[in-house]
Amino acid sequence: MAIPTREALSGFIATDPQLTETSNGGHRLYARVGIEQFQRNEDGSFTQLESEFTNLVMFDKAAERAAEKFQKGDNFIAEGRSNTHEYQGEQREQFIASRIGHDNNRTTYTVDRSRQERSSADREASERAAGERDPAAVALAQREQALQPETAAASGTVPADRAAVAR
Repeated sequence: MAIPTREALSGFIATDPQLTETSNGGHRLYARVGIEQFQRNEDGSFTQLESEFTNLVMFDKAAERAAEKFQKGDNFIAEGRSNTHEYQGEQREQFIASRIGHDNNRTTYTVDRSRQERSSADREASERAAGERDPAAVALAQREQALQPETAAASGTVPADRAAVAR
């Protein structure tokens, strides 16, 4: 079985991304991007060469999300495909990205996991509801209750080290 592969592009956003509307009502993101070039020297060090530039485009929901998250100067990694098209009688190359993300080797950022936590809480609630009907889950809950110190059982709290195990 062959591993499916896609093209990838790593670089930096060289111009402010522009979000426009297509003729059919969809969204299109356009940005000029740069790709840094390096040359390895005989002593093992690297010399930075002149960057190369190309156009990056995205469409629809991916374009909307990227327009919210990216700005000039951001380092990115994108997955997609290269495309050559004619513009005003001239052949131009562009990268059509289907996915894009910040380059975590060159960017420090915070990930918002609140959506994921809500999903986990919903899933845990449904598991608890299912567990109430499952005799094995009821027996496990009774055993865990028996293992807790009396003070925790009386107050309804779980010690921090037990809470970690329970998760």
